[in-house]
Amino acid sequence: MKQKIIEGKTFLGIEFGSTRIKACLIDDNYMPIADGFYEWENKFEDGYWTYSIDEIHKGTKECFASLKKNISEKYGVDFTVSSAIGISGMMHGYLAFDKDDNLLVPFRTWRNTTTEQSAKELSELFGFNIPQRWSIAHLYQAILNGEEHTGKIAHITTLAGYIHYLLTGKWEIGIGEGSGMFPIFGFDYDEAMLSKFDSLISKYNFNWNIRDILPKVNVCGEGGTTLTESGAEFIDCTGTFKAGIPVCPPEGDAGTGMVATNSVKPRTGNVSAGTSVFSMLVLDKPLCGMFHEIDVVTTPAGAPVAMVHSNNGCSELDLWVKMFGEFASLIGKDTAKSDLYNLLYNNAMNGDADCGGVISYNYLAAEPVTGAKIGKPMYYRTTSSTPNLATFFRSQLYASVAVLKAGMEILTKNENVTAENFNAHGGLFKVRGVAQQILADALNTPVSVSETAGEGGAWGMALLAAYLIDKGEKSLDEWLEEKVFSSMNKETLLPDPEGVKGFETFYSEYKSGLEFFK
Repeated sequence: MKQKIIEGKTFLGIEFGSTRIKACLIDDNYMPIADGFYEWENKFEDGYWTYSIDEIHKGTKECFASLKKNISEKYGVDFTVSSAIGISGMMHGYLAFDKDDNLLVPFRTWRNTTTEQSAKELSELFGFNIPQRWSIAHLYQAILNGEEHTGKIAHITTLAGYIHYLLTGKWEIGIGEGSGMFPIFGFDYDEAMLSKFDSLISKYNFNWNIRDILPKVNVCGEGGTTLTESGAEFIDCTGTFKAGIPVCPPEGDAGTGMVATNSVKPRTGNVSAGTSVFSMLVLDKPLCGMFHEIDVVTTPAGAPVAMVHSNNGCSELDLWVKMFGEFASLIGKDTAKSDLYNLLYNNAMNGDADCGGVISYNYLAAEPVTGAKIGKPMYYRTTSSTPNLATFFRSQLYASVAVLKAGMEILTKNENVTAENFNAHGGLFKVRGVAQQILADALNTPVSVSETAGEGGAWGMALLAAYLIDKGEKSLDEWLEEKVFSSMNKETLLPDPEGVKGFETFYSEYKSGLEFFK
């Protein structure tokens, strides 16, 4: 392994998630060999969820330094070269720059729900659902708001696209990430919709059109982009990392999740559960209707995908675990975080399958899929309920996937779309079998978790970097199946009839309580 690192027979993926930046280095067998981390958190400033540009730069450098330290400690060598690298990040959002690359307004993340007017108008104009999170919704809302910076725009991009630019000097993006900026048709932005948007804003007399300011779209495996000298200096403060390394198209966390779970073929799906929770189902035919709860995006190879995105994932659940950890400390029983999760999650399965009238909502932010206009984490119980610890935590776990249930019901009932299987990954599934069984019951579909499920999107991005170099004549799904997942262990759980019935009862009460959030 030491020799592989020295010779650069490795691939690097870095993913900018909501609560941490993670670097994952894999070898030429496509398995993780080292990692690096930088913890961060979004801030609510001047009405927007954001990360400062200084924090973005600092996090990039410190995550890479953490990776180099890990490699040095494990293998006794300096990390100076790799076969290819790739950048991923939380999808959507809005980063706008002028012609001199100055950031015009602070980064507006996917978490903001300030674009209801623009999202509605654009959806009607295009006949295509434009979620509030998408970059084009943020741009048009800024125009509607009369924000002065819109006349100075030279480029808009996402977080992954911005870091890619710093490393390569190119304003470009992977097609899956691009599909969260502006609708895709074929393998590029939809020309008819581009024209409609330009006509819509013509009265403002900007010196740009929408095609000019969007990043170029590339599908996975497209090359020609390399790490520049300034990019190498930016990422590595020690100055030993070499320029000239191939850099693959940057992708969003949705795309890397599909890759990390081998879910890029039609009728396969995946669920990623972290700060946000979302499901991706690769379609074998276009949807007939337009639904504001369903995003239509693409795989990194450009295949259409139905996405159900919940703004609220595991954050509220994590806070409850933390609080019980504080209680354990008060009684002199300090407990490791991983042990807390194992104890509380596994005990939750002893609770009533329908949660016994205990209903939880994890809405730290507004939730467009269920029509919740405000963030207000809460739980309530029916007067006939008798809550206990197991039932309460089961209710919290149910809440973490309830929004996915809402979206998938639309696909199954309105479009007759079905999934053969969902592959799950992310922090929610680290406790073996618990959230996995709950998700299988909620969606009434088999759910698989592979041995690499905990590696997440950074590993998926590293695989896309490897695909850039090693793809040969294989499509992405062929390459993943044959090269990466053919011998990988995974565990599949089937829906449990009692659990399915119990979740349906919980979900019925959950829907009736949504009036609290309107």
